[in-house]
Amino acid sequence: TLKRQLSSPDLEPAKALRSTLILQPKAGSPLLILSTEKDGCRLCNPADDRVYETKSDLSGYRFLASSGKWFLVVDSQLKLYIVDVFSEERIDLPPLESLKGSLYKIERVGENKVRNILFRDLSRGAPHTAEDLRGRLWVGDNKEDYVVVWHFEMNEFLGFCKKGDDHYREISTMTGVVRRELHGVKDMVLKGYSLYILAIRDFIRHLDLSGHGEDGIKDVSENHKLPMWKPGVSRDEHERVNIYKITSSSESIAVTRSGQVLVVYSYELGNSQRDRMFHLYKRDPKDLDPTTYLTRLLEVHSLGDEALFLDLGTTVPADHTRGIEPNSIYFTRGDRIRHRNPSRPDICVFNLTTKTIKRFPTLSNFDVKDAQWFLPS
Repeated sequence: TLKRQLSSPDLEPAKALRSTLILQPKAGSPLLILSTEKDGCRLCNPADDRVYETKSDLSGYRFLASSGKWFLVVDSQLKLYIVDVFSEERIDLPPLESLKGSLYKIERVGENKVRNILFRDLSRGAPHTAEDLRGRLWVGDNKEDYVVVWHFEMNEFLGFCKKGDDHYREISTMTGVVRRELHGVKDMVLKGYSLYILAIRDFIRHLDLSGHGEDGIKDVSENHKLPMWKPGVSRDEHERVNIYKITSSSESIAVTRSGQVLVVYSYELGNSQRDRMFHLYKRDPKDLDPTTYLTRLLEVHSLGDEALFLDLGTTVPADHTRGIEPNSIYFTRGDRIRHRNPSRPDICVFNLTTKTIKRFPTLSNFDVKDAQWFLPS
């Protein structure tokens, strides 16, 4: 339940603009959660292009990831929770220091910092704050289970837990990963118990986290022989890039409803229009042939009757009654897992058919620090 905030830069004070009108979000309809510099946490309903208050105060959290109406959040003291943004319900998660593994342990440094220690030589990493933490979340129907995955940027491990765990288990991203092409993390997607990782060399690592063994992890990655080379763009697009220059770009992955992994490349041009372009790619099946020496990704020109929510890393069925547009990409930023500079939100919906972008005028009245699309269930 949300209270609407009617926002206008010409009307003050802001408190006088608040209404008691209650919003009942339609299940499966896209909403935005906004983190602003001055107003804390707000929610936006694109269907009416208005911004709303949350029922409870969520301003002390950083929002890392979502699954339905649930968000993985971290507070300034580096404590993790799963919260329902439409109620007071909160699930406390184990402390980061509970990490168990063979390579690293986590120690607290004061109230709002932690650092990792390498068992091998007891060397200590640089301290981390809540701003350095990244994560993914999956919550099953009726909360029968959940999976949380987190990591600190530029570190060589992930932590994960499932419902009922009192600690996090370690997933190495470098040491112990036999195949060198699967080292590192550029992006990751959590879909149920499947964790897909875009490695530094552009290979896909696929881990099954459903196991009940000591570490609960099984590597089910496909054994691709070659990296994923992207095909060139059209001559017209190449000329536009040469004229206006790329000011920022990102490379992410997404998983379709059928389980196919897509590579998503986005860039922004430095012109007055703030033009942004997207390209989707998939693997060519022939690259599993051992006689193939050169392979390129195939461009995906249509998602059909599906929409891609890049913040979630998954596609969903289009539904006009819920405001989900077909063959579209819902975007806020392309570097949610691995931030780059410069980096700023760009809240929009990109239509793959028309190559056009829709933005939301009301959001220009807010100093948005971060934003995420989510689909309340």
